[in-house]
Amino acid sequence: MKLTSISAAGAALLLLLCCCQIASIVGHKSDSALTVVKNAEGRERGGTDEEAEVTDDEGDLEVVQPTEDWQTLKPGQAVPAGSHVRLNLQTGQREVRLGEEQLKYWTQEHRETEGIQSTISPDELKRAMKKMEELNPERKDTDSVASKYRPMDELKRDMAQLDLLIETDVQIMKRLLDQFNSSNSTTEQKLSILLELEYLVHQVDNGQTLCSMRGLQLILEGLNSTDIRLQESSAFVLGSALSSNPVVQVTAVESGALQTLLTILATAQPLRVKKKVLFAVASLLRNFPYAQRHFLSHGGLQVLSELFRADGGGVLRTRIVTMLYDMINEKELISQAGLDLDLDLVMDASHEERVHQYSKVSLQVDLLEKGWCNLVPQLLESTEHDYREKALRALLAMAPMCLDQYRSDSSLLGSLLYLRDQYQEMVQSEMIVGEENSYFEEIVELINALQVQIK
Repeated sequence: MKLTSISAAGAALLLLLCCCQIASIVGHKSDSALTVVKNAEGRERGGTDEEAEVTDDEGDLEVVQPTEDWQTLKPGQAVPAGSHVRLNLQTGQREVRLGEEQLKYWTQEHRETEGIQSTISPDELKRAMKKMEELNPERKDTDSVASKYRPMDELKRDMAQLDLLIETDVQIMKRLLDQFNSSNSTTEQKLSILLELEYLVHQVDNGQTLCSMRGLQLILEGLNSTDIRLQESSAFVLGSALSSNPVVQVTAVESGALQTLLTILATAQPLRVKKKVLFAVASLLRNFPYAQRHFLSHGGLQVLSELFRADGGGVLRTRIVTMLYDMINEKELISQAGLDLDLDLVMDASHEERVHQYSKVSLQVDLLEKGWCNLVPQLLESTEHDYREKALRALLAMAPMCLDQYRSDSSLLGSLLYLRDQYQEMVQSEMIVGEENSYFEEIVELINALQVQIK
């Protein structure tokens, strides 16, 4: 480092100037003297210590609370005793932070707090919260229910403020039926109403509400409409309302719905309408022996046989065969359940009544008389695997009454041999690529079961 030399006279002059400045500082108190509450210690840390005025009375002074970091002091501010104050020579500002003793205690306390926080694991916190809930289970249940639901009146008030209207399903259905029955409603509006009703009547309560509001009669009137769109949509609503809903099934039979549906199937109608009407008929007959008796007595099997013969595409044939299979199968299940009951036990009254009702349904006899033993095998000619599967299941269900017809039907026997070879090849192909328990293997099992019965 290169030092600059000065003369003895210059050095003496510089010393004299410094002494004068020091005497000036000591001789009077600066206007910006620092006020300290109690005694403040001063140490030089990156700057010069400044003279502090010590007082026991804070008065109206603004006392700065130091931290471990340097803070700039403003004129008129005071600091607690023990604080470390310095004058920053670069900025000319006074700065303060915690003193050595203060900093030591503050750091120790901070570390202890962090240690306590870090010792509580998430699992311990969960267990503690669970214990609090167990100590007061009633409050937990009440709070959980209250947090999930709000009173309807409160919701209506909130929606009213937003100019929104809350309607129950019953109110909605009443409004829709009134609009549907209005002479001012257009065909497009009625189609939209039927679409909304079909969505609602899937629920059992709503289906029963449709009957109590005399809406079922409006749907039947829609079936008799000259507009095929209204016929199709009305049949769809009716089928959805009838599905697994005994109250609606009884009301529909009493209202003459079965005769209306059979009339539509017996007349020239577009395929889309007949598909929905078949859906409604199947929903009406399912698990309802009383309706099945009416279906047979009103020539239902004859209507279906004519529809089966006229359907070249197989769409209606598959639906018809599936419906017949369901009727045969459910009657067999009810009868078998009655036989399986222990003789020492008293048969349940309701089950005994169902067995009695199904005994009056002469389905097997009528199927044999109407030639269904020769009609169902025709579905095997389809190229659709799903159609063939449904035909095979129906043939197996009808086997007890149709074995003689099966054995004399050379076309059926030839179809079974051809289909077995075809599906066995498909099964082998799937096994080569590593597939097991395939759909085609199930079809082979159905064919084998049917051939065993025929032999």
